[in-house]
Amino acid sequence: MNPSRLADKRGLYAVTPEGLVGTALLESAARALSGGAVMLQYRAKSRAQRESAQGLVELCRRHGALLIVNDDPELAAGIDADGVHLGRDDVSIAQARRLVGPDRVVGVSCYDDLGRAEDLAARGADYLAFGSMHPSPTKPDAVRCRPEVLTAARRLGRPVVAIGGITLEHAPALIDAGADLLAVISDLFDAPDIEARAAAFARLFD
Repeated sequence: MNPSRLADKRGLYAVTPEGLVGTALLESAARALSGGAVMLQYRAKSRAQRESAQGLVELCRRHGALLIVNDDPELAAGIDADGVHLGRDDVSIAQARRLVGPDRVVGVSCYDDLGRAEDLAARGADYLAFGSMHPSPTKPDAVRCRPEVLTAARRLGRPVVAIGGITLEHAPALIDAGADLLAVISDLFDAPDIEARAAAFARLFD
């Protein structure tokens, strides 16, 4: 486990939509970061998006935010991202660590499963993500997670991330339940003013 990069990270965790690419991706990410996002997850599936990924690294450095690459530890290591996020079907934490190195963040999806969270925390996960907390336009068939799971996960001693269908309306209850970070896609990147929406999320953590 390497908690140092996450030590002061509490707030909005912006997750880029997969259909957002090129200049539009960089411009939207810049607005989210300017509004106060403390972490950014890059979710593109194609290696052809490496150039965009490198641009995101530079943006995140400029704003003091962390860039996490979804699913792809090799890409994370290749662009010097701050870490990688792993789902159920991705490589193990140990394999990811071999690829990204010991000083980068390895976060994991735990869905609604506290047992999985406990096991992955013991294996060295740096943060534990739970969800979908609400019906999600990105993953409509995703398993649903109750807010009480966030509360119970606090005992595992890792930052707790809530994800899935999160809006400004839902956010305060999730923070009260124990979320350190709110991972948001549609309610952020579909907003008419991405920077203002990010700032509104950020203020909830003041």
